[in-house]
Amino acid sequence: MTANRRTRFSVLDLAPVKRDSTIAESFRNTLDLARHCERWGYTRFWLAEHHNMPGIASAATAVLIGYVAGGTSTIRVGSGGVMLPNHAPLVIAEQFGTLETLYPGRIDLGLGRAPGTDAAAIRALRRDPHSTGLEFPDQVAELLSFLAPATPGQTVRAVPGAGTNVPVWLLGSSTFSAQLAAYLGLPFAFAGHFAPQELQQAISIYRERFSPSERLKEPYVMIGLPIIAAPTDEEAQFLATTPALKFLQLIRGQAFLLSRPVKTMDDIWTPEERFLIETKLALSIVGGPETVECRLAAFLEETEADEIIINSDTYDHAHRLRSYEIVSEIMNRLNSVGEPSKFEVNY
Repeated sequence: MTANRRTRFSVLDLAPVKRDSTIAESFRNTLDLARHCERWGYTRFWLAEHHNMPGIASAATAVLIGYVAGGTSTIRVGSGGVMLPNHAPLVIAEQFGTLETLYPGRIDLGLGRAPGTDAAAIRALRRDPHSTGLEFPDQVAELLSFLAPATPGQTVRAVPGAGTNVPVWLLGSSTFSAQLAAYLGLPFAFAGHFAPQELQQAISIYRERFSPSERLKEPYVMIGLPIIAAPTDEEAQFLATTPALKFLQLIRGQAFLLSRPVKTMDDIWTPEERFLIETKLALSIVGGPETVECRLAAFLEETEADEIIINSDTYDHAHRLRSYEIVSEIMNRLNSVGEPSKFEVNY
C-alpha cells in the first residue's frame, strides 16, 4: 500500500439464498453478518437491488436496510445500489429520508442505472424496456433536490426526506457513471466484483474530471472486490466454486440459488463458459491469509482506492463469516500505519 495511506473496507451483501435453505434464513444470516462486521471494523454494509432472481433476496432494498440498521448500532447501512430508473425519485427520497430519520448519520444511498433484472421483470416494474439510461442524470438531480432542504414555494416535498441530505453515491461498471459522479461532485463506486474490464479507465476519468461540490471536496473511489479467504489456498479455491457456479447459471439463463462447492469445475463448464466467468471474476482474490494479503496489498497499491467493498459469496454462512474475519484482520494490518482517506460529505 502507498505509504501513509489507510483504506476503508466495507461489505456488499445480496442476502444470498442457498439451494437447500429459505429466504427467512437468508435474512437472519445477513443481519448476523452485519453484526459481526460491525465488531470487526468494517465501515459500511450495503445491500443491492435485484429482481426476479431466486438466489438474491434483497429486492426490497430499503426494507432490508431498515432491518439491518435496526439490528446494529454503529456500522453505516445502505444500498449498493438502488436502481433509480426503476423508481420515482420522490419515493426513494421518502424511503431513505425515513431511514435517515430513524437511524441518523448511518444511512447511505448508492444509485445505479441498470435494471437489476431481466426483460420480463423490467416490464413488470413498468420500466421502459427501450431506455438507454440517458434520463439517469435528470433522475439523480431530481432525487438530490428532494433530499436537500425544501425551498420556499416548492410544491412537492419528500416527507420525510427534505433536508435529510442522505449521502448519495453513484455506482457503475463503465465510464458513464464515473463521468456523472465527477460532474456532480459525488463519491463513485465501481462494480469490480462482476465487471472489472473498465475499472482503471473509469476511476481515472472520475479523478481527472472531478468537480468539488458542497457534498464532496475531493474525489473518493470505492471498488467492489470479490474475496474468498480461508485458512489455506486449497480450501479457498474449493469454496470459490460456489460463485463460479452462480455465474455459470446466470450465463446459461438458469434461475440460480447458491450451490454447494465442488472439487472441480472442469466437467461442468465449457471452455467458453470458463473464459466468460473468469473474465467477470478477474479481480477475485482467493486464498489463505498470506495469499490474500499479498494480492490485496498489490491491488490497493495499484488502484489507490479510498475504500474497497467486499463480496464473499460462499455457500455456508460459517465460511462467509470466517472469510470476512480474515479480511478484516488483513486490512487492520495493512492499515496499521498512516492516516485514513479523507472523506467529508458537506451538505
